[in-house]
Amino acid sequence: MIQQKRCKGRRRVVMTVDAVGGVWRYAMDLAAALKPHNVDVIFAGLGPAPREEKAAEAERIGKLVWLDAPLDWMVEDEKAVADVPRQIADLARSEEADLLHLNLPSQAANIETDLPVIVACHSCVVTWFAAVRGSQVPQGWQWQYRLNEAGFARAEAVISPSRSHAEAMQAAYGRIANLRVVLNASALETSDEQKRNFVLAAGRWWDEGKNAAVLDGAARMARWPVVTAGANNGPNGQLMQFRCAIHRGELAHPQMADAIRKAAIVASPSIYEPFGLAALEGARAGAALVLSDIPTYRELWEDAALFADPRHPEAFADAFNALADDPQRRAVLGLKARERSGRFSLDAQAEAVCRIYSDMFSRLFSTAAE
Repeated sequence: MIQQKRCKGRRRVVMTVDAVGGVWRYAMDLAAALKPHNVDVIFAGLGPAPREEKAAEAERIGKLVWLDAPLDWMVEDEKAVADVPRQIADLARSEEADLLHLNLPSQAANIETDLPVIVACHSCVVTWFAAVRGSQVPQGWQWQYRLNEAGFARAEAVISPSRSHAEAMQAAYGRIANLRVVLNASALETSDEQKRNFVLAAGRWWDEGKNAAVLDGAARMARWPVVTAGANNGPNGQLMQFRCAIHRGELAHPQMADAIRKAAIVASPSIYEPFGLAALEGARAGAALVLSDIPTYRELWEDAALFADPRHPEAFADAFNALADDPQRRAVLGLKARERSGRFSLDAQAEAVCRIYSDMFSRLFSTAAE
């Protein structure tokens, strides 16, 4: 294929990753999809170390090196992350990498390297505050704005997982040069497994942006069980106690995939969602989707989901109950969602990222030749 020819010759990419949120799944699936394009990935881990099964997964796909370095959103001040760019640059030199793919903008801030730097902004504190609190970041966190802005300026390319998030980024930071939209993808196989009568929602429920309280309120009024998966304890002492929804805790990826294949309805009440992997996985499995009425979900799932006001539990409960009472409508929505999910293929994502890599390599070599 043309895209594979563009990546001729094996390239080594250092890609940052963490084991706390959705970046892990993004990095694993993308790295696996890049292999046929002659791209080998060295994962540079930051933040809390992964569980054994996650580390083993990374080693099957590439090489995993865990750095003694924190994630910016888990620390209180700029000094705590001041050494992160140097550690990443040192790893790239020792691994003889050709390119850096950094999954937090702050990791690129003033990094000293001759390699091309690509930043993927999956989320950030600045756009989170704008969406969830309707405000700027507090004064004590303004350093995150400065580091992210410096990271965008330093990068040769900036990736957003949706057009809506790209617009939110530029509303928060101003114009971002070389900003490109590359839609996320899922490796979950499509499924015709018989559905069971429950609603499934997955997320980091300690995160206020995931809107767990509204989902729990909806569960109290829903006729079907509402099952939640994901951490409810946050790294900084956050805690979400479910009272009506059935909380299953954190599930390993195979168990999570099994639950998604069985759920008749997959829901996401998020107020802030730059992409929404759980919705995509639900669609891949043919579940009917009930999603927050926010720009990202409208962009990606218009006409293939039911939308509910994320500020009102009753809106979600009404959507759950309407689908519970109407199997034909559930089936139609599930088919529409699965058809729409074909837009978010790993092949398309890998080819788009590979084109960006190739552009960066070409630009680097042409500059060196001048």
